[in-house]
This record gives sequence, structure tokens and C-alpha cells, in this order.
Amino acid sequence: MFKATTSKITPTLPLSLSSSGMHTSISEILKEKSLKPSRRSLPCLAQSQTHPINLNHFLSVPLSPEPKPEVEGLSQSISTSCSLLPEDGKDQYVEESEVTCETKPDESFPLQKPVTRAKLEACTDSPISSGLFFRDGKKRIDYILVYKKSSPQVEKRCTFEKNLRAEGLMLEKEPSLTNNDIMFVKVHAPWDTLCKYAEQMNIRMPFRKKCYFTDWKSKTLGSRFHLRCRQIKSWLPRNPMKLDKEALPDLEESDCYTAPFSRARMHHFTINNRETFFSNSTRSRILHHVLQRTKYEEGKLKMGINRLLGNNTYEAAFPPHEGGYKSRHPIKTHGAQNHRHLLYERWARWGIWYKYQPLDLIRRYFGEKIGLYFAWLGWYTGMLIPAALVGVFVFLYGLFTMDSSQVSKEICEANTTIMCPMCEETCEPWTLSDSCVYAKVTHLFDNGGTVFFAIFMAIWATVFLEFWKRRRAELTYDWDLIDWEEEEEELRPQFEAKYSGVERVNPISGKPEPFQPFTDKLSRLMVSVSGIFFMISLVLTAVFAVVVFRLIAMEKFASFRWYFVKKNWQFATSGTGVCINFMIIMSLNVVYEKVAYLLTNLEHPRTESEWENSFSLKMFLFQFVNLNSSTFYIAFFLGRFAGRPGKYNKLFNRWRLEECHPSGCLIDLCLQMGVIMFFKQIWNNFMELGYPLLQNWWSRRKMKKVGGGGQNVENKAQLPQWDKDWNLQPMNAHGLVDEYLEMVLQFGFTTIFVAAFPLAPLLALLNNIIEIRLDAYKFVTQWRRPMPARATDIGIWHGILEGIGVLAVITNAFVIAITSDYIPRFVYAFKYGPCVDKGHHHEDECLRGYMNSSLSVFDMWETKNSSQFRYCRYRDYRAPPWSSVPYEFTLQFWHVLAARLAFIIVFEHLVYGIKSFIAYLIPDMPKDLCDRMRREKYLMQEMMYEAELEHLQKERKKNGGRYHHEWP
Repeated sequence: MFKATTSKITPTLPLSLSSSGMHTSISEILKEKSLKPSRRSLPCLAQSQTHPINLNHFLSVPLSPEPKPEVEGLSQSISTSCSLLPEDGKDQYVEESEVTCETKPDESFPLQKPVTRAKLEACTDSPISSGLFFRDGKKRIDYILVYKKSSPQVEKRCTFEKNLRAEGLMLEKEPSLTNNDIMFVKVHAPWDTLCKYAEQMNIRMPFRKKCYFTDWKSKTLGSRFHLRCRQIKSWLPRNPMKLDKEALPDLEESDCYTAPFSRARMHHFTINNRETFFSNSTRSRILHHVLQRTKYEEGKLKMGINRLLGNNTYEAAFPPHEGGYKSRHPIKTHGAQNHRHLLYERWARWGIWYKYQPLDLIRRYFGEKIGLYFAWLGWYTGMLIPAALVGVFVFLYGLFTMDSSQVSKEICEANTTIMCPMCEETCEPWTLSDSCVYAKVTHLFDNGGTVFFAIFMAIWATVFLEFWKRRRAELTYDWDLIDWEEEEEELRPQFEAKYSGVERVNPISGKPEPFQPFTDKLSRLMVSVSGIFFMISLVLTAVFAVVVFRLIAMEKFASFRWYFVKKNWQFATSGTGVCINFMIIMSLNVVYEKVAYLLTNLEHPRTESEWENSFSLKMFLFQFVNLNSSTFYIAFFLGRFAGRPGKYNKLFNRWRLEECHPSGCLIDLCLQMGVIMFFKQIWNNFMELGYPLLQNWWSRRKMKKVGGGGQNVENKAQLPQWDKDWNLQPMNAHGLVDEYLEMVLQFGFTTIFVAAFPLAPLLALLNNIIEIRLDAYKFVTQWRRPMPARATDIGIWHGILEGIGVLAVITNAFVIAITSDYIPRFVYAFKYGPCVDKGHHHEDECLRGYMNSSLSVFDMWETKNSSQFRYCRYRDYRAPPWSSVPYEFTLQFWHVLAARLAFIIVFEHLVYGIKSFIAYLIPDMPKDLCDRMRREKYLMQEMMYEAELEHLQKERKKNGGRYHHEWP
């Protein structure tokens, strides 16, 4: 017998590269010092630079004990330790309707008598009872299939499971301890099967430890400089946001080169233990690949676990969790039990909310797609910190200058300024000083820092997206996704059923498949677009209803009997309108999800990714319009068409249109954004965590009862892992659509109208700190383990974010120019104020008299008003009633209008120019990363050649052949 040994990398025949000025061999490169070791998340399983040296040895002798193929399914054989048990136990798992299927012997497996689970548990160790292995305690459970015994789809299930065994998988069945109608099918992939499909799927695996080289920059700087830098860095305090290295002992620090797995070159790869060479997530992905391509009926495309889940042949299919997420012993002293426990302790607990996320561990457990989501969410949250700080500074500037503001002073001191009544019948004139508090609150958000903050946030959005591209490039490199291409997806079952009669040859696979004619696709798309426009019109109808409500409420509150309500009718009108609008928004969101689902299914997308992209776009359009339509009305239409006293525009000739407050309409927009953003985030967080908690609580309550035909389980810890996972909630059917949608809508609120609400980034930051832990807790503790999927980016959401960034520039320009009073104040200060002839002075001095200049005069006796006051003031730039052209627009109105239009043009061009320049300066991929990729590719080729040469030379030497320092 050969003994498994490993050797260090000592290439004997290096390739000659002296002519190119490069290193002559890998052995020389290994002697150099590392410049910047970029840690790769896929750990190298070797503790030293070792690799297998004999291909035949690895193909014939296993590195770790692996059980021989045994009987699977209901005829699963017991382990050697239980071989002395009497074989008189009856198989309690066989159903009468399935005897002919389940007890049919497989030609490749000898039949043995099964024993009862009680006897197996009596002679096995704790890993069996934990539910992570087969009954023999050796075969790891890679996937769980769940079906009901009462399901009539017995034939399909039997055919499917038989074909799974033919593919090399091993199956074992187990009944549920909580429901006698539920049966679990445990699936295990042996080593040979994993190798076969890993090669087919081009899964990259580690084959050699990384070695780094020192470039000319580090040589010129010298090692003394680097030593001094390390000393200075050691004196600095530790970053509290980083996780300690001791906190993640499972992640090794060694870096490895990876290459697509190949059975023919297995000697290249670092295989110290076959049980741990393929990670659990990789094993689950391979199993999912097999399950998606295994037939359940005779036919060209009658295959796939998704179709079996759709026709209720199986109730669920999921990879199991790696055990419990809690332990009686502290993790610091006893270590982590499994990756799930480690994730809970170092990621999902609230006590470490300020720590960086362990993205490598998240990726290893949940896959690259979910890992990229949390990486993007963490990056977005981190980038919100400077935006929140600047927003708070702008808000504090308004707070500190609130009492000293010249506009607020004039409003608060205007005790003799009589304002026109807000309604024509029951309302009385009121004094401008009654709105003193309203004016001061408006100054909090409408001050000199508004323009600066709007420009800052537009640039921030560009920097955020550009640096995310760089961060994504680093992650895709670290996670071996650079050369990964999404494989040809399977057709959706609905698409296959609908267009099974029309076929064409797939240009990728060369096989015939169902085809959707262009005319049919176009007609369905037109119907879907019509449905989208209909739902958007429904949103606009709801906004119109809210507008009517505000008009009615305005008159009622302005003539209210209670003096407090009558005095603060603006707040009362805006507050009640926002609350009504919020309830309508949340109600319509439920309808939109169902409509988007129906419209997407009506289009019959070809693949799951097409379905997800189409559904995501519809959900975004619906919810974006639903959330922002009323905000757009307040920002750009409120008070623009109200008319003037004596000639007000009325809706249905009954209700007078709402007009802005003398201090501006921006406070209404701010109130609208603040209420919706605050309450919507609270509602979303409650639903994300509260709903799964309630459902899982109800499942645990049912488990304690005998109801459902199950056994009486008093302690949940006694349940095997598959039963625990079955009682958890499945991941959302839409995948990560809801998670991304919530954050993208929040990004829109944070950037589109940020000029009206500088505290929006702060609210988003606080929400996201909670959101990360809520999502982490939900993924780790409340949901079944999702299938670890691969992805290289965040999909369609990146394009949506870029579109929101462009829209934000336009809306903020219009908010500052139209909604805010910044432009009228600017025009007054430099054209009509007291500083025009004296030169520039303090801003407040130049705005003296601004309030009187922005109010026009109306003669109330023209409307036969019996008030004791003849003249009242209203907000507009119109000539007085005693002028030659009464109530016509003054020259100041046209100056303000021209300044507003000019500001919009200048602001947009300036910000777009800055955004484009920044995007040009920031490359999508860091230069050092490009150099490392090119260098790694070169070194990989060299090491492959040397490893193959060394292997062939040893084979020739062992076989007695001549030994030459040349390629054979």
C-alpha cells in the first residue's frame, strides 16, 4: 500500500525566462518578500505549500476514510459498529403505496435489511442525532428533499430518485418527528460524483499557495521604510470596527491560486482531506445542479426539481443548515460549533452592530449572490456616514441661525401685517406673526447650506456607485468570479408548458427547445405595459384624492373652533394629508406586488433570471411612483396654480386650490418626506423580523402538540436538523428582490429630494445599521438555508441606481429653484435689497425688507368682505390695486423667474460635469488589482507547467525511464 504523503514545492526543471527579464523559476519567486498580500476568501486547505505528487495514488487510495457504496433509500445499510444488532426490526418507513417503487432493488446496490432508528441512534455518535449525516455517521447530508406521503405523484418521485441514484448520488429516507405525513429524503454526493460535476461546472479549486513578488517601487523605497510604517501602525489604537483575527478562527490566512477543477490533473490540487476539499456551499451547489438536470419522466425536457416542486411532487428542497446557531458554552473558550454558530456570534448578534461584516464567511455559507448583497449593503451604509454628517451640519447651521434669520425675524415681528383669509366664507384675516414657529421650522431646512448639500449629494451618489464598482471588482477577484460566466439556464416550467408545441434549436446547446414567437411576445409585452400604465394611473388617482382631502381639510382647520388648531392649520393640514397618503401607499403596495407577479407571469419569461429582472423592474416602477407621486405634487405643483385673492382657481368650482405659506412650501415637502421615510422604515423592519418570528413561533407551538399525527416533542433540541430546518420559513419566493427594492427606494428618498430634507441620509444610516443585523438574524436563525448561488454583480439594480442618480440632479435643481425660496432671496439681495448700492454686506442685512417685498396687496372690499380691514397681504409678485395695471405681475416676478430657469440650467450642467469628471477619474478596477491578475495568470501557467513536468518526471523515474532535464 502506498502511504499518502505530500512534499514542498521544489521544482527541479524551471522554465528559462532570462531573456524576458523575469524570474527564472517559481522557486526564486518564493524566496522574495511579499509586497501586499491580498487575502483571498477561498482558503487553501494546506497548512504549508504542499500538493499531491502522484495522480495514480490519488485515484486509487483515498486520503481520508470514505465508506464504500451502500444501499440507499429505504434499504440503507447500517454502519459496521451496528452490524451485530439483530435484524428483526421492521422497516417503519415503507408506505403501502410506495412498496413497489421503494423496495425495488437497484442493480448497483446489494439489499440489506434496515433497522429501526431507535437502534441506530443507540449505537451511533452525536453527529447522527444532530441530523448532519446519514444513519451510518459518515456520509454528509448535502441536500434535503421533503414530500408528503399522501401525495399522488408517486411515480414521478420514484423515477426521479432512481435517476438520482443513477447519477451517483446516495439517498436515505427519514420520517418527520412532528408530522407523520412528512417524509425527508437525505441526499449525499460521493467523492467521485463531486469530482465529475465540479469538472463539468468549471468550479475553481485551490491548487497552490500564493506567492508574491516585490516590484520596483518597494525596492526603491527600501525595507526600512516599511519597517518604520509597521511600527507606527502598531502604536495606533486598534480599529474597533474590525473583527479580531481570533474571532474567525475558521478562516485561514493562507492564500491559494485557484483553477478550474480537472480530474485528469487532480495531482495539481491541494487535497489533504476529501471530506473538506469541497466546502458545504460548493457541495450544495453541485447537488442543486444535478437536481435541476435529472429527469422524472421519459421526455426531452421533463426534468428538474423546480418542476417537481411546482406540481407538488415535493414540498420543499433545500440544503441543510450546519447545525444550531446557539451553544451552551461561550465561543471565546470553546470555539464555534459550526459556521452557522460562528455567523450568529460574529455577525447576527446586536452586540456587534458596529463591526465590519465577515463577508468571506457569509459568502462561504450562503454563496456569492447573497454575499454580494450584504457587501453592497455594507458599502452603502458606510458611504452614508459622510453624507449623514454633512446633512447634520447643514441642519445644525439652520438650527443655530434660526432665531437670527432676517426672514424669520420679519415674520415674527409682523404683528400689524394682515394676511388674506384662507377661505372666503367662514375664515377671518390673520396676522403674519401667527406663523412665526412655522417660519423658524422652515429655516431649518431652507437655508444657505441647501444648495451646497444638494451639489454634495449629487456628487456623493456618483462617488458611491463608482467606488462600488471598484469594490465589486475586488470581491469578484477574491471570490474567483472574474472568469466565471453564468451557465445556460434551464427553461421555466411555465414557459415549457406554454410553448411546447413550437420548437427551435438552441444556438448555445444545439438542442431543440420551446420557442416563443415574436408576435406572441410583442402582444404579451404590450398587455403588460398597458397594465403598468393602468396601475400608475391608479396611483395618480389616489394622489388626486389626497389633494382633494387637503383642500377640504384646509378650509375646516382654518375655520376650526379650537384656537390651537386654527392657529396651526398649516401643520394640521399637512400632517393629516401625509398620514392619509402613507396609509394609501402601504395599502397599494400589497396590490402592486400581486399585479406585478401576474403581469410578469403573463409575459412568460424564458428563464428565472429574465423573470426576476422583469419582476424587479415592475416592482420598482410601481413602488417608486407610489411613494414619490405625492412628493412630486407638493414639490412642484402645490401653490403654483392657486391664483390670487378675488380670482382664486377652484377645483370643481367648489374648493379653492391650496397655496404655499408665506415662508415657502419647502416645509410641506420636508414633512411629507420625514413622515413617510420614518414610518415606512419602521414598518419594513417590523415586517421583516416580526413576520418570520410569528410564523416560527406558531410552528414551534404546533411541534409541542400531538396534532398533525406527529410525536410529542417536548424539547426542540432533540429534533434532527432536517426537522428543524423544515419548521423554519423558506426564503422569500422572489429571492433578494424585496431586500434590494427596499434599499433602492431608500436610496431614492436619500438623493432625489435631499435638498428639502437634509436629515434623510442620517435616517437612512440609522435604518441600515438596524437593517444589516435584522437581515443577518433572519438569514441565520429564521430562514431555511438558501441555495448558495453565484453572481458577479447586483444585477439590474445597478442600472436603476444610476438612473436614480441622474434623476436626483434634476429634481434637486428644481426643488432649489422652484420649491425653495433661495432664488427669490438671492434676487432680492442683489437686485432690490439695501445692499445693491452699498456693496455686499452680511446676508441678513441684505435681506432686510425681503418679507414685505414678497407680499402683494389686495383690496378686500372688492369682494364685499365686511372685515374691518380693507387691505390684506398675500404671497405673490403682483401690482397693488391702486396701480394703473392692478394685480398684474411685477418686474421682480420676471426677474425671479429668469433667475430660477438660469439656476436650473447652470446647476444641472455644473453637477453633471462634475459627476462625469469624477466617473472618468475613478476606474472601475484598481490598477494594482489589474497587475495582480495579470501576474497571477502568468504564475499559474508557470506552476501548472512545472507541476506537470515534475509529475511526469517522477512517473518516468519510477517506471525506470531515463531522466532528462527537458520536456518529454
